[in-house]
Amino acid sequence: MTMKIKNILISQPTPNGCSPYVEVTEKFGLSIDFIPFIRVEGLSAKDFRTQKVSIPDHTAVVFTSRSAIDSFFHLCEELRITIPETMKYFCMTEAVAFYLQKYIVYRKRKIFFGKGNIPSLMESIGPKHKNEKFLLTLADCYKPELPQAFEKAGLKFTKAVLTRTMMEDLSRLDLKKYQMLVFYSPADVRSLMENFPEFKQNSILFGTFGNATALALKEANLQSCFEAPTPEAPSIAQALMLYLDKNK
Repeated sequence: MTMKIKNILISQPTPNGCSPYVEVTEKFGLSIDFIPFIRVEGLSAKDFRTQKVSIPDHTAVVFTSRSAIDSFFHLCEELRITIPETMKYFCMTEAVAFYLQKYIVYRKRKIFFGKGNIPSLMESIGPKHKNEKFLLTLADCYKPELPQAFEKAGLKFTKAVLTRTMMEDLSRLDLKKYQMLVFYSPADVRSLMENFPEFKQNSILFGTFGNATALALKEANLQSCFEAPTPEAPSIAQALMLYLDKNK
């Protein structure tokens, strides 16, 4: 390995249960700290009302994250909206779909999910549900690809921003401790530059998840040493393992 990596920072909350990173730390004798660079907050009822979106006008809701689910049901409670039993739910992944159990009884006839990408989500809608009125729940910095896919498919939908991304205060974080930083979203890059406006990459390595994150890093004049997902490394843990193996 050109530089001995002893400490890695991953901009995510500490994983619950069995973590795929345990194998990485044990195999390469390094330490991984999980420190979120951002936090996601649900919109207040007051902020949501400014969008002039009527939730009861829709027959289906689309969720891409657990935070969107939390915000949706909290808003419905705050606005005193009763969600009908007939409401259908379409989720980006099975994990997001299972999270609905926190708020509703899980019934397969009204909950559908994709495999983590837009084409599979659209496939879960298919011809069978094309006549629903969809509510697309989005973050404040959402990517246009999802609304574009619904538009292209000729589906009736309304965009609703339910969450906003906030930068964490990282002023007490000592970046010099780390030889590698791993980012999961463009907002992580923005948080880095806002918290450390004088930041210079120097010898620090970066890993990124998703094309948008890699692009944001490049636009900040920073370079990544590996990106995920790829066919050989669909997760950051696998991409990290491959990189460390190749650079022993």
